Amino acid sequence: MLSKKASCDSHGQDSSYFLGWQEYEKNPYDPVQNPNGIIQMGLAENQLSFDLVESWLASNPDALELKRNGGSVFRELALFQDYHGFPAFKNELVEFMAEMRGNRVKFDPNKLVLTAGSTSANETLMFCLAEPGEAFLLPTPYYPGFDRDLKWRTGVEIVPIQCTSENGFQITAPALEEAYQRAQEFNLKVKGVLVTNPSNPLGTTMTTLELNHLIDFALAKEIHIISDEIYSGTVFNSPSFVSIVEAVTERNLEDTELWNRVHIVYSLSKDLGLPGFRVGMIYSNNQTVVSAATKMSSFGLVSSQTQYMLSHMLKDKKFTANYLKENQKRLRKRRQMFVCGLKGAGIRCLKSNAGLFCWVDMRHLLKSNTFEAEKELWMKVVCEFGLNISPGSSCHCSEPGWFRMCYANMSEDTLEVAMQRIKALVEPTMVHQSVVSKSTWLQTKWVFQLASYDRESDR
Repeated sequence: MLSKKASCDSHGQDSSYFLGWQEYEKNPYDPVQNPNGIIQMGLAENQLSFDLVESWLASNPDALELKRNGGSVFRELALFQDYHGFPAFKNELVEFMAEMRGNRVKFDPNKLVLTAGSTSANETLMFCLAEPGEAFLLPTPYYPGFDRDLKWRTGVEIVPIQCTSENGFQITAPALEEAYQRAQEFNLKVKGVLVTNPSNPLGTTMTTLELNHLIDFALAKEIHIISDEIYSGTVFNSPSFVSIVEAVTERNLEDTELWNRVHIVYSLSKDLGLPGFRVGMIYSNNQTVVSAATKMSSFGLVSSQTQYMLSHMLKDKKFTANYLKENQKRLRKRRQMFVCGLKGAGIRCLKSNAGLFCWVDMRHLLKSNTFEAEKELWMKVVCEFGLNISPGSSCHCSEPGWFRMCYANMSEDTLEVAMQRIKALVEPTMVHQSVVSKSTWLQTKWVFQLASYDRESDR
């Protein structure tokens, strides 16, 4: 006999977002070894500035070799560390966060909780802020992993805030109220709103108007705000990024109850391109939340050697300033390259200024304005053209035909191949050597899984 958690399929692994990943892992593209393989465009990973980090490590061998002034600190780091984290590392993290916001706001290291990535941070906040069966409101489209991160182990429900392409998927006051009322109809107590700013999958920063809608709503309903800001250092075009803490501060709300209901999630996975290091954090003005989250963090700690190395890296302000500037420059150039390629294929995308991806409009390629047609097109892109992209339905988009495509996790040469495949998709008569054969794919078990895939299982 197993537990209900072990035997149920509520993890969300049957989402098209994850199914595409599974097929990529079976047949990954390699320009030499497997030129007909699948190109991974479903992974929001930043590989554009690895050389900057590698250069710093080469110039600072003590940090990587776990030394201080030439002497080993191995034994010191190998011994037990409590779950509060290294003070030096937390000090550098809050300074790095402030630097990304132009030092317009300051952060207190005593309000910071270290976690093993932002996945752990978001789940920990759910455990701290809500009971099983209570709800958080999320604007659509949203990151597909939230169905796993926020719900699977906590029992918390997600109620979508329906945003549309009419205004670039921006949050409106009526949409917030409508979502709240929908939760009431299902007898769900709303504990808060969670937003990603900059947005995943839109690649846009929240406007001042949106932030104020959010603040007004939280004040009126007496609920929490969680702002997932893991892409804050990727903003490469105006308007600039405005953190929820900055927006609340500008309205002089520090002495109100709302101040204790504002929480930030951050990590080094996207801005520094270090998802494998598993460095995430919670920043909260609520000391009870900080205390509880710190205790919970013992189930997912950041390793001592990781903290040691990165504290030295972040302490180098010349490096961090140059890295942020150069990384944003490279992201801007890569996005321009990608958007120009899409335009050449007759495809447009939402105007964006941040992130590692584009929100791509392929509605004109659908056979009908339905999610069934979107699924059919997505299967064609993956199966026939060897591109793993994320369909809008997996992001709970209310309109069929939108897709998230990542462009920062590959070389320029690979992106060129991806663009050739996209053009071949749009222009079926084109000769495209690197496209995966449909006959090969139709033999896979996965296609039969997709045949029974229902959009509602992704919602």
